[in-house]
Amino acid sequence: MTEAPLRTLERAARTPLAARLLPHTLLWQTFLLVALLLIVALGAWSQIFRYVQEPARARDVAQMVVSVVNLTRTALINADIDRRVDLLIDMAALEGIRIYPAEQSDELEPLPDTRPHRLLVNDVRRQLGEHTRFATRWKTLNGFWVSFRLDPEDANDEYWVMLPPERIENPDSFGWLGWGGGALLAALLGAFLIVSRVSAPLRQLARAARQVGSGVTPPPQEESGPQEIAVVARAFNQMTSDLARMDADRALILAGVSHDLRTPLARLRLGIEMSGAPDDDVAAMVTDIEEMDRIIGQFLDFGRGTPQEAFALLDLVTLCREVSDPYRLRGVDIRLSTPDHLVVAVRALSLRRALANLIDNALRYAGDECPLDIVVSVSDDEACIEVADRGPGIPEAEVERMRQPFTRLEKARSNTKGAGLGLAIVERIMASHHGRLELLPRTGGGLRAILCLPAVASDGGRDRINQSDLGFGHEP
Repeated sequence: MTEAPLRTLERAARTPLAARLLPHTLLWQTFLLVALLLIVALGAWSQIFRYVQEPARARDVAQMVVSVVNLTRTALINADIDRRVDLLIDMAALEGIRIYPAEQSDELEPLPDTRPHRLLVNDVRRQLGEHTRFATRWKTLNGFWVSFRLDPEDANDEYWVMLPPERIENPDSFGWLGWGGGALLAALLGAFLIVSRVSAPLRQLARAARQVGSGVTPPPQEESGPQEIAVVARAFNQMTSDLARMDADRALILAGVSHDLRTPLARLRLGIEMSGAPDDDVAAMVTDIEEMDRIIGQFLDFGRGTPQEAFALLDLVTLCREVSDPYRLRGVDIRLSTPDHLVVAVRALSLRRALANLIDNALRYAGDECPLDIVVSVSDDEACIEVADRGPGIPEAEVERMRQPFTRLEKARSNTKGAGLGLAIVERIMASHHGRLELLPRTGGGLRAILCLPAVASDGGRDRINQSDLGFGHEP
């Protein structure tokens, strides 16, 4: 597994589970926060409503219970003894009210110890007397049971009256929850629309910022919506306009520098070659001029920034042969190990420059005596071009530093020339390909510089990999 995915997995392992589960976008973070506040507010209001509503509800139920008890007592007192049984039957059939004689040995189940029941019991006892008893079950019958006496002074003449539970319980106890839930859903929908109205322009700005980071000038952003968002969009448009103007000025300056510096160098070289000086002196001075020209070229390459060249299908094997042939004509021993074909989508000129920089870097530090190995391969959905030398190599602790511009490893690779931009240019080119540059030690000494290109294109479909023969062999 490569180093970048390993670092991602390590960061994920160190991140708490709650942080990984929580949303990371402004839209859902704000929406969940607003939803939590609304739910807490609804819960608090429901508790306040119930706390305020319970005493009034208890008074109404208590008044109903007292009225039923008083009417029942009056009916029993005034009814003929022979008609009492018929009266009890009619009350049970028509009103659901049952009346039974009470005894001290009755099996009772007390009322639940809740605030509404305590308020109800206190109100009823205040009107009927402290001797009034209550129960939710009398023997085997469930209901709301209240005791009363025909004669308040006669404890032996006591009865139980049972009221249907639905008369005691609040029939609309959950009705308001439905309305509250509907109001909550409406509020959440409104909150989502409000937050999305803010987050949508931010997402557009993020996409445009990524385009700026990749070197593409995005279209102007809409300067509408909330004032703060409009100000940010206006500032972003101004920034992109300034960056585009700076890029244009930089291109103009680079063109002028290339002409104004290289033209005198060409005249100086011509003058040296025609000066009649000894050949050794002429060769040394020409070498210095070529080195100056190469350094100027590196500065210009680095100053151009991210390549703007379009992607196109290219055979990497053909590319490696075309880049290595001029070095072979100069007497450099370069060995190629490639498949027959390997076609991917790349920025052709930029990739040629990256490969040439790696070959120049290898020759500069390893010399012309040892052969260079260039290997083209496919591994883990990646197309790789490896340039391996037998130079002093790069210590593992210095690898990341060597990717930075204007950096050279003087102690490890002494007596070298250059501005220290070669690997920085290659790093930038690989970033524009969504690939990477790996710098690894070589067995037996030396450095392996590997260009890793994605085998699947990230901007418009899959790159086609055409390998008629994946067997590797050295080019004759």
